[in-house]
Amino acid sequence: MLINNVSFISVLLIILVIATVSDLRFQKIPNWLTFSAIMLALSSNTVINGQSGFLFSLKGLAMGTGLLIPFYIIRVMGAGDVKLMGAVGGFLGTKHVFVAFLMTALAGGVYALVALASKKNLADALKRYWFIIKSFLLTRKLTYVPPSGAEKTIHLRYGVAIAMGTIVTVLMRDRLNNFLNF
Repeated sequence: MLINNVSFISVLLIILVIATVSDLRFQKIPNWLTFSAIMLALSSNTVINGQSGFLFSLKGLAMGTGLLIPFYIIRVMGAGDVKLMGAVGGFLGTKHVFVAFLMTALAGGVYALVALASKKNLADALKRYWFIIKSFLLTRKLTYVPPSGAEKTIHLRYGVAIAMGTIVTVLMRDRLNNFLNF
């Protein structure tokens, strides 16, 4: 639908920048931003493409929200992150929001490694995960080793990862369109 519309993508990028700044400064992505973004995606797609545009946006919204809601339920992610990914889905549709989700997971992993390294906790975290993996391979039982107190003090702002993953997806959209339309 509108993924190739430059002004539509520009609006999405502005929303992502505002979400990132808010997440970094206040540890919150505000409802006024996420709900406005969702309404803008739904209404714009509907006005330009009618019922098919509305369904495109609605399905993307449902997919984006559905991908992150389990992480909210287990309390490792905030509701603002879930709503932001839903808004991304409203703009990009189901196929591209899934790719954005995957790119976000990669960006989140890199972000976590950088955060751990900056606090000098990376070696401890890697040792802990290596022990978990080694224990599983030897016993075929998953043994959870909780993080140390120092590791627990690191709080990631996942809105940053969502923005990075979505930006990578948008920049790759022409290649993705060819790949996703196999």
